[in-house]
Amino acid sequence: MDEQPTTAGKRENDLLGQVIRFGVVGVLSAVVDLSVYTLALHLGLWVHAARALSFVCGTSTAYALNRRWAFGVEGGRRRALGFVLLYGTTFFVILGVNALALAVLPDRWWTVTLAWAISQGFGTVCNFVMLRTVVFKD
Repeated sequence: MDEQPTTAGKRENDLLGQVIRFGVVGVLSAVVDLSVYTLALHLGLWVHAARALSFVCGTSTAYALNRRWAFGVEGGRRRALGFVLLYGTTFFVILGVNALALAVLPDRWWTVTLAWAISQGFGTVCNFVMLRTVVFKD
């Protein structure tokens, strides 16, 4: 006789699936983010304005894909507002992390990209935890 997975087992499988899907969405959103950031810098935009613009583009991609695919939830005013509040907060956090990284890292050809990656990584971890436990929680 086959055993049914326990509720805890279902949650663990669900968590793993969400982490994987969130990771795929994150990579795609990061590609959008970094592409916009790089293009904006090449066009002469101020580094912090470029980071803000790239964040908005990456975040828009992340919302659309995470809501429907990674977390499989319907939209709605509460979820949209929660997402905007979370990512609005994360926006200021990643700008601060990016600025801090630019201030402490050595001035090399890779510094701007590494500062972006550090700020992106920090924001990604914060966002997953908050999306799973608050914004997209069933």
